[in-house]
Amino acid sequence: MPDSLNAFNARSPAEAEEELLACCASRAFAGKVAALRPYRDLDGLVAAAGAAVRELSWAEVLEALRAHPRIGERAGGDDRQASWSRQEQSGLDDGVDDEVRAALLEGNRAYEERFGHVYLVCATGLSGAELLGRLRERLGNDEEREREVVRGELAAITRLRLGKLVKEGR
Repeated sequence: MPDSLNAFNARSPAEAEEELLACCASRAFAGKVAALRPYRDLDGLVAAAGAAVRELSWAEVLEALRAHPRIGERAGGDDRQASWSRQEQSGLDDGVDDEVRAALLEGNRAYEERFGHVYLVCATGLSGAELLGRLRERLGNDEEREREVVRGELAAITRLRLGKLVKEGR
């Protein structure tokens, strides 16, 4: 077991929850995953986190979504979550033309109007054009299907961030 996972397992419940909130900003998620410690390995932590995301009520998912900036907007602050968000959206930093940026802005507005929350996508490794294509595709979803997609995207982002958390091992 990596020393960083040992350190995470040894934290107080409040400290562990605070670290987990950088991965998924739902208090219910953080409480559940922290309570299930100790974890033998990253795979066990990721599995528990995935189950916890799937079990969130929709109100708890919305709580987590409020911590995510719109696609194309830079997260402010210097905390872990903001730093990770900027890394995840780095595909928008270079080579994205004004047309794609404007379409993302308009798409974000249309998405929020249709679904009532930020468009969430695991942006790591995706270009602006790919993010825009996914946004446009998802605008065609009904509410039930979109909620399933959002949960999947939230789980994917959480999985990536847990890997970073364990790797950083503060």
